[in-house]
Amino acid sequence: MSRHRPFARAAVLGALLCGASPAIARAQKAPDWAAFDKYVAKAARDWRVPGMAIAVVKDDSLVFAKGYGVIELGKPEPVNEHTRFAIGSTTKAMKSAALAMLVDEGKISWDERVIDILPELQLYDSYATHELTVRDLLTHRTGLPDTDLLWIIPQNNLSMDEMIRRLRYVKPESSFRSHWDYQNVVYAIGGLIVERVSGMPWKRFVETRLWDPIGMHESIPLVAELHGQPNVAVPHALVNDTVRRVPVRTTDAIAPAGSVWSSVSDMSKWMRFILDSGRVGNRQLIKPSTFAELLTPEIQAPMAEYPALELAHPLFFSYALGWFVQDYDGQTVWMHIGSIDGMCALIGLEPRKKLGVYVLENLDHAELRHALMYKVFDSYGVTGKTPPRDWSADLKALFASMRQDRVSRRSATVASAQPVPASMPLDRYAGTYTDSTYGTITVTSANGSLSARYGNWDIGELTHATFDRFRSVARDTLEGESVLTFVPDGDGHVRAVQFFGQSFSRGSASTAQ
Repeated sequence: MSRHRPFARAAVLGALLCGASPAIARAQKAPDWAAFDKYVAKAARDWRVPGMAIAVVKDDSLVFAKGYGVIELGKPEPVNEHTRFAIGSTTKAMKSAALAMLVDEGKISWDERVIDILPELQLYDSYATHELTVRDLLTHRTGLPDTDLLWIIPQNNLSMDEMIRRLRYVKPESSFRSHWDYQNVVYAIGGLIVERVSGMPWKRFVETRLWDPIGMHESIPLVAELHGQPNVAVPHALVNDTVRRVPVRTTDAIAPAGSVWSSVSDMSKWMRFILDSGRVGNRQLIKPSTFAELLTPEIQAPMAEYPALELAHPLFFSYALGWFVQDYDGQTVWMHIGSIDGMCALIGLEPRKKLGVYVLENLDHAELRHALMYKVFDSYGVTGKTPPRDWSADLKALFASMRQDRVSRRSATVASAQPVPASMPLDRYAGTYTDSTYGTITVTSANGSLSARYGNWDIGELTHATFDRFRSVARDTLEGESVLTFVPDGDGHVRAVQFFGQSFSRGSASTAQ
């Protein structure tokens, strides 16, 4: 991931103001919704999306909402505007809004130190521990690398308290406040702050203080509460170029960062709430000055984060408090995506036009979502503009090219590689490998083969790949292929194993237990 220096907030706000065009005040021709409907239906087929839904709001009205395809491939139940999907990281803005309400009540401030609220929090860097603020939690600028391995294996089931305890062992990837590094675990800590300050669990706070006043009655705060609910989409992924059902990934361990399931019907109400600056009817849920902080850019984000930006060509791409902020066609855009196994979401707002689009899909990383956002934005472009771009076709071609490049590089690597046997007898790979943050991997040798466990998760039997690299194909499509790379000590034995980008040392005392 490329890195960019953070920039001054004043400069970004200047860019936002200067980007406004007098032409936006001209009369706009209403989009041809019948043509748009056909476009979306065809695009969903082209991208092989089993089921999806989209909603468009304009000037405090829902102007388009429809479902396409089916809840589960091979079954007849159709998706409609009330079908619930995982909204993933678009949940983050709800957590930020909850904290904004507590700022309004004087219970916290954006720049309050987290240790004054959660004294148990300790990071590897003592300076960051002392200076980390609520604002830092919401802007991915702690300097910590991705720590999703703490929660992403459901069998290991760590509590938020335990994940916070283990953060003290995570070495920073960059210096504090210098870079944007996406961090779900740190983001979820904001939910614990909501609970600690309000005396109400995060999910209950969101339900009663946000969803009830807004009228969002189809939203579900936790994956654990999905059981028995009607009209719930089933996740799918491309597995060996075949669209297959995959298990639901629980995100409840980091709920405030991405556990909500909702419908485009409910999320259309959320979009109207945001476009009206935190107001429902005549009721202001978030004060205007506090709301403005939510959407004020804080740090530059890498444009490589979203390949669709290669076609949109924004002048800037930044992160606020739970929102990306960019420009498109002279307009400020507030947006965020959500991605979790087999599901994806996108919210895109043009606040000056009071225009919003929300997309939900039950196919893993189906980037049709970006195409539809820009398609809607173009539909409300200036009258007389050149024919709108076919975003679906152009983005599909871009991602196909990227995929082909990856396949070609992989094929070249495989073709040039000579089969190399393991550097030592199998029984020498067996042992216990530990990491202070992530726990223990146990490798056993029996009947001429190796097997591995990571905590409570059975990785399964390992197959030799090349050199000291082994792999295991999991028993389901949720985890996929697991790769373990052993690191020799130079004396005929193994000193560590690398797994999910982390290094586990052999024979170390585990401080994670």
